[in-house]
Amino acid sequence: MTELPYSPSCERNRDPILAVLREHFADRREALEIGSGTGQHAVHFAAAMPWLRWQCSDGAAYLPGIRLWLAEAALANTPPPLELQAVVEPAPGFAPPPPLPRGDDGAARGFDAAFSANTLHIMGWPQVEAFFAGLATVLADDACVVVYGPFNYAGAYTSDSNRDFDGWLKARDPASAIRDFEAVDALAAAIGLCLHADIAMPANNRCLVWRRG
Repeated sequence: MTELPYSPSCERNRDPILAVLREHFADRREALEIGSGTGQHAVHFAAAMPWLRWQCSDGAAYLPGIRLWLAEAALANTPPPLELQAVVEPAPGFAPPPPLPRGDDGAARGFDAAFSANTLHIMGWPQVEAFFAGLATVLADDACVVVYGPFNYAGAYTSDSNRDFDGWLKARDPASAIRDFEAVDALAAAIGLCLHADIAMPANNRCLVWRRG
């Protein structure tokens, strides 16, 4: 039997994140997770929120592991994962473009929820810009977006551990970095998202919650 991919950090942060999602996704129906990683978050959140169709996505290399987690959980609200990347060429956005959910009338509709954890700081800034450009094309008019991870405020680290983590990120890949909240919020505002909540999480992380419309 193939061993499931495993991330200890997913196990540590899944319940605090779930508490946020339960509140802000309570009236949502179609969620797109961007950067599903191992797939651990997806099965935990989808099992706890059965009213929500949870669409995983990530780069092609991660899809086999996500499929293993989805197959083991065998949940009715987790369709097969999609290949998805934030790309800057030929135009900023998502590639391949994800198929949009369809309503009862068969018409394509946007996702009314989107979630991403620990992704923005491992991308280059052009990819972060592409991430939000891609969101603009897939979100419903009343969508809610939740992004989890570390952020700087007014150009300053919120803890010594985040300063150390940022140094580790940049040593591994100079394009990666803990992002400034203000710069990220400006990208969100440019696609019609208004900050609804900024929630302190364990280990000096945050959950940023935006709503559209």
